[in-house]
Amino acid sequence: MPLSGPSRRSAVKALLALTATPAVLASPLAPLLSGTAQAAAPPAGRTSRYTMTAFTYSSERNMYVYDSVDATGFNLVKGPAYTPPSGLVRDPSVFKHTDGFYYVTYTTSWTGNTIGFARSADRQTWTFLGNITVNLPEVGNAWAPEWFIDPDNGSVNILVSLHLDPEATGIFNPYVITATNSALTSWSTATPMTGGVRGPGYIDTTVVKIGSTYHAFLKSTSTKSIDFATAGSLTGPWTITRTGNWTDLDGEGPVLVQLDNGGWRIFFEDFGRRRFYYADSYDTFKTWTTPAELPGLSGTVKHLTVVKETVTGGMSLPLDTTRSFQSVNIPDRYLRHRDFLGYTDPVAATSTALTKQDATFTVVRGLADPNCYSLRTASGLYVRHSAFRIRVDANDGTATFAKDATFNAHPGTAAGSVALESYNFPGYYLRHRNGELWVDRSTATDLFRADRSFQPVAPWA
Repeated sequence: MPLSGPSRRSAVKALLALTATPAVLASPLAPLLSGTAQAAAPPAGRTSRYTMTAFTYSSERNMYVYDSVDATGFNLVKGPAYTPPSGLVRDPSVFKHTDGFYYVTYTTSWTGNTIGFARSADRQTWTFLGNITVNLPEVGNAWAPEWFIDPDNGSVNILVSLHLDPEATGIFNPYVITATNSALTSWSTATPMTGGVRGPGYIDTTVVKIGSTYHAFLKSTSTKSIDFATAGSLTGPWTITRTGNWTDLDGEGPVLVQLDNGGWRIFFEDFGRRRFYYADSYDTFKTWTTPAELPGLSGTVKHLTVVKETVTGGMSLPLDTTRSFQSVNIPDRYLRHRDFLGYTDPVAATSTALTKQDATFTVVRGLADPNCYSLRTASGLYVRHSAFRIRVDANDGTATFAKDATFNAHPGTAAGSVALESYNFPGYYLRHRNGELWVDRSTATDLFRADRSFQPVAPWA
């Protein structure tokens, strides 16, 4: 294996033009209700883990590692986790190889023809493996390398944005280098991605493959938008299918990850405001939810990447058993329904039989995903959300109802407690506020984490 500046201030005025109409984006509900996501949540005893690598506004020399169970609330694993022996660690991209190691590639310098290369067994201790030399003549800049592992043949590829010295200043185009052995010690010569992605100048390229189609998201250096392209092969020819602006947020560094409910989440940086946002799509990138700010880390992390894997652990609830759910931070109150709406109310030995029954639920397999959970009342109604309010209703047999009544189980703040994440609104949790039950978007606060935590206990009825 050949081993051997200023910020990109030309941030775009849009994430991407992937929507049918602006009106679709105006509502966070429409795309979620129209999609046909496949069951994707891990089985009991397993959980999804989303690992994020990023550098920060405060340091281009240090890489930080975070992880999450829901691709929304990220916690620090270690920071800094890696500092290269020299140069920068901008734009770090991570993936987990078949050898069990995590590998990261990154921008090493504002100029030059190398990208960085390191690996780790535990995401905390990293070993520098050297710099990969991009073997093309006149490479002036090699920026924003991004892993792409082809799901069909398992090939390990790095997408890298190159500026060749004869080209006009600021004109980058995407190239592919491919590992020629499984040990990742030998790499091919950089091959250009062809077709519509060449000419105007593109950077920050990320690719996902669905079926036989490759989908690329690229930041245009000329029109200042993140454009969308498709192709039948990784190197092209690529066809730009959508361009333009749909939001006033500056955007760069797009990265995609698949969620537990089968949808896709895109993360992107709002460079001008120093904020990170995400949006979800359930119809192969035709429409997107309204961008939401990444809680806790927005304004701190820059040009992140996220990789998903399934690991042991998670939170399991006993199926076909009755339980009551005790609030962790207001322990005399329990999840209950009253007049078809969800509340946290006091329940005690002296409470009425009706109150005790209303605070008792049967845990069953999720209506929308058998690896998730639904809660059923004694009368056969299901706990579900509607307009974000928790209520109980009869199952009407629709896909929308099934999704509204299905929850992912994650560990709560107290030992043995559970946090119930909405299946069709990833990152939204069943929580209490002012004695009422809602599904609310996750925030990086201790109060929110406590409000969404419930202890499964012996049933009141």
